Amino acid sequence: MNFMISGKNLEVSDGLRTAIEEKLGKLERYFTQDTKCVVTLSLEKERQKVEVTIPVKGSIIRSEQVSNDMYVSIDLVEEVIERQLKKYKNKIVDRKQEGGNFQQTFIDRDFEQEEDEIQIIRTKKFPIKPMYPEDACVQMELLGHNFFVFNNAESNEVNVVYKRKGGTYGLIEPED
Repeated sequence: MNFMISGKNLEVSDGLRTAIEEKLGKLERYFTQDTKCVVTLSLEKERQKVEVTIPVKGSIIRSEQVSNDMYVSIDLVEEVIERQLKKYKNKIVDRKQEGGNFQQTFIDRDFEQEEDEIQIIRTKKFPIKPMYPEDACVQMELLGHNFFVFNNAESNEVNVVYKRKGGTYGLIEPED
């Protein structure tokens, strides 16, 4: 991997550079040697942030982690990227795509699907009727749901009403 390491509001020391290359170097087993890895370290008050971006064919593997210790942030970002790679690998295989920057051994390897991986198991379509937020709340209660999507008759935009703790309601509107 080709590391491009830069710093914002801090000088990247040899120790930090070595830590990044050692920790993120573990990711080399997934990529071809010419893969670029852009690492940006930044310091904002007490927050020490590490951003890692790895462009791959048709997508970007990216993680940003913040802690009060730069070395901890580096460890966290490596763990997150490794998890993302396993999910991304499954998508490549599912869609029968070409591997791009990935090593063939990584693509051929099977990973267990994680329990917390997002899976949409059902899609529901329904007509969105224009109504007032109060009417949407009544409709939500009649259906026994926690939220209701509707077209706001006042603004002609899609809104969501939802049930809050304490028996109150909330309204989500798009920002202009």
